[in-house]
Amino acid sequence: MKKEFENMPKLGFGLMRLPEKDSVIDIDHVCKMVDKYMAAGLNYFDTAYVYHGGKSEVAAREALVKRYDRDSFMLATKLPAWELHSESDIEKVFNEQLNRAGVDYFDFYLLHSIEDGNNYDTYVKYDCFKWGMEKKKEGKIKHFGFSYHGSPELLEEVLDAHPEVEFVQIQLNYLDRTNPVVRSGELYDILHKREIPIIVMEPVRGGMLANMPESIEAMFKQMRPDDSVASWALRFVGSLDGVMTILSGMSNEEQMDDNLKTFENFEPLTDEEIKLIDKVTEKLLGMPQIGCTACKYCCDGCPMGISIPDVFRTINTLRRYPDDWRSKNFYSGLIQRSGRASDCIACGQCEAVCPQHLPIIDLLKEASQILGQ
Repeated sequence: MKKEFENMPKLGFGLMRLPEKDSVIDIDHVCKMVDKYMAAGLNYFDTAYVYHGGKSEVAAREALVKRYDRDSFMLATKLPAWELHSESDIEKVFNEQLNRAGVDYFDFYLLHSIEDGNNYDTYVKYDCFKWGMEKKKEGKIKHFGFSYHGSPELLEEVLDAHPEVEFVQIQLNYLDRTNPVVRSGELYDILHKREIPIIVMEPVRGGMLANMPESIEAMFKQMRPDDSVASWALRFVGSLDGVMTILSGMSNEEQMDDNLKTFENFEPLTDEEIKLIDKVTEKLLGMPQIGCTACKYCCDGCPMGISIPDVFRTINTLRRYPDDWRSKNFYSGLIQRSGRASDCIACGQCEAVCPQHLPIIDLLKEASQILGQ
């Protein structure tokens, strides 16, 4: 790992799932969380053009940039391929991001969500890798890389074509190691072999690995009764060589406190604990679950206003706890403020942007049958 990356904080603050009040980011709450995170000696913040409908970068400005010296923190954001319709759009989006965040430069800048097909083709078409290196020369970007949701084969191709890339951000957690779509174990192996620093996203898989069935939670508690279920997922990723920073999209101070506790005196997994993780993985893979990470990329462009991740969360909960009446109560409240699963018109917008490549249209049909509306 490059010497300049050696002091990177192990825990990064992801700004994709910030606390909200009346459907608007609760800046006062975010400020408290930022203060607690910075007071712990941590300083890496990750946002993106599309997070919170374009408001996450603004939240970073209000809660962080305006309140702390610029050299006291590192801010990362991303260039969205789906907003690029001409070469001039690159500068347009980038300048908008600088303005939103209230900064003169970004410490880390990523091409967002490289994957097989449209996104990578767009970045190649407009020579975004060359553009990124030019911005680095100008001092507008300190470090240049990309986030990745594609195949291992494409990752090898991209890295061969662009050795200038300084780091790569991938989805990595113990459940996705052998996921035939995500294939995160293979992605990790490629990057580790090439000694490319890794930033990890979705270490708790959108909260899935923090909220377990009681039988699985009991397995963890038997070995470490004072530790949260989420801490096991974070310790798994933090125990891997070559992982530079682990992003957690913390939504409240309780999550922040728990994560800080995990990393304050970080303990790598023991051999016995790894065996337990393997047993838990086997049990979880035996449960039929929709692999949604609640990134909400599907929501902004949905013409029917369906809160797709919340629909899937309802279905996943019903699959685990079929007799729990609260799930259907939750859904009844949800459709008072958003579209129903049955409202889907099968336009395909959601499937085009889903990083998990989920068959969302079919899943919503299934959900409408299960939920009856």
